[in-house]
Amino acid sequence: MDLGTIVGLVIAWALVIWSLVIGAGIAPYIDFPSFLITVGGSIGVVISAFPVDKLIIGLKAASKAFIYIPQSEQSLISQLVDFAVKARRDGILSLESEEENMKDEFLKKGIRLAVDGTEPEVIRTILEMDFENMVQRHEANISVMSYFTDIGPAMGMIGTLIGLVAMLLNMSDPSAIGPAMAVALITTFYGSLIANMISTPIATKMKIRSMEEQHLREIMLAGIMAIQSGDNPRIVEQKLNAYLPPSQRKSQFD
Repeated sequence: MDLGTIVGLVIAWALVIWSLVIGAGIAPYIDFPSFLITVGGSIGVVISAFPVDKLIIGLKAASKAFIYIPQSEQSLISQLVDFAVKARRDGILSLESEEENMKDEFLKKGIRLAVDGTEPEVIRTILEMDFENMVQRHEANISVMSYFTDIGPAMGMIGTLIGLVAMLLNMSDPSAIGPAMAVALITTFYGSLIANMISTPIATKMKIRSMEEQHLREIMLAGIMAIQSGDNPRIVEQKLNAYLPPSQRKSQFD
């Protein structure tokens, strides 16, 4: 569970709602036509912009902004160093028994290729292709939420124009000016809420999660290649620790 995302959004929404309550109240900001134009319109445009299967995958991936189990870089490095120790002591074929301890499919694939005696260039090519495809999938998923950021304010502007036209057509009727102006302004308000308090924070957190996963894959790739080449475990550890800030680097051999 990512409490940062949840707490941050709760605080932001609570402060906005509180400011409405102590101001003019919430009721003036509730307008069903504005909701239909902005929220309904945004959802409709996003559905039309993406294939249904890509849209569903992207929305499911957005859950990583709220539910995410981080993997420790230090524990990953420690695991890879242990593999290097075992491979150097008992031979690389001994790592076949460690497969059940590998939860990550990328790591499992790389170690399996090394155990099977695959050429280093082939291992690197396969894993880099896997890495690049993962990055492309992440970018496609992020683009779904990012599109909401673009469309929300745009639909709000459409609602504003609709409201202004309705207002200008009824200038002779003072009672019609207020509702039309409400639609004109509240649609912009709703569009800003969608972009700045829903889609942008979620898309940003998805980008951060993607970067974290890419970083872990880079560590795995470096470790797998070092193990395959038979590097001394101390050298493997030094290579992998280079991916960490100096303050986080630890040694199993001290």
